[in-house]
Amino acid sequence: MYDVVAIGELLVDFIQEDPTDTGKRLYSANPGGAPCNLLAMMRRLGKEAAFIGKVGNDALGYMLRDALISQNIHVENLCFDSKVPTTLAFVSKNEEGDRTFSFYRNPGADMMLEYEEIRQELLTETRLFHFGTLSMTHDKNRSGTMRAVETAKNNGAWISFDPNIRELLWDSEALLREQMTWGFEMCDILKISDSELQWYTGEHDLDRGISELRKIRDIPLIFLTMGGAGSRAYYKEFYVEVPACHMWETVETTGAGDAFFGIVLSRILDEGMEHLDRKMLEHILKYANTGAAIVTSRKGALMVMPEKEEIEAAMIHTA
Repeated sequence: MYDVVAIGELLVDFIQEDPTDTGKRLYSANPGGAPCNLLAMMRRLGKEAAFIGKVGNDALGYMLRDALISQNIHVENLCFDSKVPTTLAFVSKNEEGDRTFSFYRNPGADMMLEYEEIRQELLTETRLFHFGTLSMTHDKNRSGTMRAVETAKNNGAWISFDPNIRELLWDSEALLREQMTWGFEMCDILKISDSELQWYTGEHDLDRGISELRKIRDIPLIFLTMGGAGSRAYYKEFYVEVPACHMWETVETTGAGDAFFGIVLSRILDEGMEHLDRKMLEHILKYANTGAAIVTSRKGALMVMPEKEEIEAAMIHTA
């Protein structure tokens, strides 16, 4: 049995580097995609992890396969498309340091995965099944993702969901909202950022925003990330909040949210969801905030997730 199986996008993040003396803009090629970033973090914490997805039958696709293998992520269900190339994302930063994404995905191989290509044992033999909205942008991958989630849920897996909004990839805002709503209805564990919550609910008060989500479905466990302000966990009738860790200078934020959620999910697999209390959730948030902060001090996301010992040593230092 797998601890976690994730479905979704595997792509190359071309991350902007400092300009050269001649003014040339440089980008470094980094394996990426939120589901696999999350799996890499969970592997660091000892969880058996497998990925379901598709890349192009090209040099970049094989580079991505090799990257997953180097992280000990199972790739038996990584498919290769001979007609559609590997998806690319260019990550740039403005003067304030905020990221912008430009996707080369019209189409991209990750969009072409069909349900019939999914190995059924990955859906029936996992404790946790993870997905996001990027595998639901178009008819083909949406149908495959929805059927996979339903199969895993029917076979007793917990479902985790990260909306990971990228508006430019959607034909309409209405379609994005519809798929987010479906994800909220299906998941047992949700990770959502403050900006995503505000976008979806229209509420700038975070507690009211969470209340609006719970009108759709009373999601058992919700993790809210708030950037430099820290994170919250909403469970039953209470929530806890833990400030962000600021031990390191931020270099690149790509993958930080995935590291956070990978740590959270690993700890929930260890502890269960039935008897969580304030003290345990505070500890989980501190652990996850610390791991995410380490990732922001590095470039590379999937390839630079922190080790368990590294996180725990940093937590002792800040105790």
